Amino acid sequence: MSEERFGEFVLVRRHGDGHVAELALDRPKAMNAVSSEMARSVGAACAALGEDRDVRVVVVTSTHERAFCVGADLKERNSLTDAELVRQRPVARGAYTGVLELPVPTVAAVHGFALGGGFELALACDVIVADRTAVVGLPEVSVGVIPGGGGTQLLPRRVGAARAAELIFTARRVEAAEASELGLVDVLVEAGRDREEALALAARIGANSPVGLRAAKRALRLGQGLDLRAGLEVEDAAWRAVAFSGDRAEGVAAFNEKRAPRWPGE
Repeated sequence: MSEERFGEFVLVRRHGDGHVAELALDRPKAMNAVSSEMARSVGAACAALGEDRDVRVVVVTSTHERAFCVGADLKERNSLTDAELVRQRPVARGAYTGVLELPVPTVAAVHGFALGGGFELALACDVIVADRTAVVGLPEVSVGVIPGGGGTQLLPRRVGAARAAELIFTARRVEAAEASELGLVDVLVEAGRDREEALALAARIGANSPVGLRAAKRALRLGQGLDLRAGLEVEDAAWRAVAFSGDRAEGVAAFNEKRAPRWPGE
């Protein structure tokens, strides 16, 4: 396993053959509250991972024992003038869009508190694995703002408009069992096993064609919100992008020869 730091608060680990990358939020003294510096680091790490053709899956984790991420750094926000807040906004957005726009599958490993921007970082991932200590929610209206890291758009896509409205308008926190029932998280595991299970899931995903994974994610994301006919055209374009690839040829050959594929990644 190799490690690389992005600023003070983000650690990227590459596991095994490097196909699974772990983006670890590492600001334990603030329970991973997202400051401007941390947001820049998350954005920079995502940009680097997105350009790395060896990476097939990204897992977002936390080094803090009791929290995934408690959201925006409100102490820092309180010190900003209106003009500074305006300048800080694209910096903050860069962290959330960085995760959301990763071209490879993403898995969040959540334990403890995942609130506000912390939950939005998880929502930006394709799959959320949570342990039984997880507490999630979007409490922004309770402090006079709204979810600004994608929450008003990503949550209804997960759970429907009415459920998302209830959760956002009440600002309530949701514990793991209910979060699983409502579809706020996808895989519920025993306490302390979120990272292990998320990495195991990522390893299973990463065994598949890197060309296929990127194309499948692109079709899934671009097709959201489209009518069926338009969505099928998105799917067809993604299929055409992989149908004549080296990965497709290798996948078919490996199947017929009853062996594990050796993906060329092109």
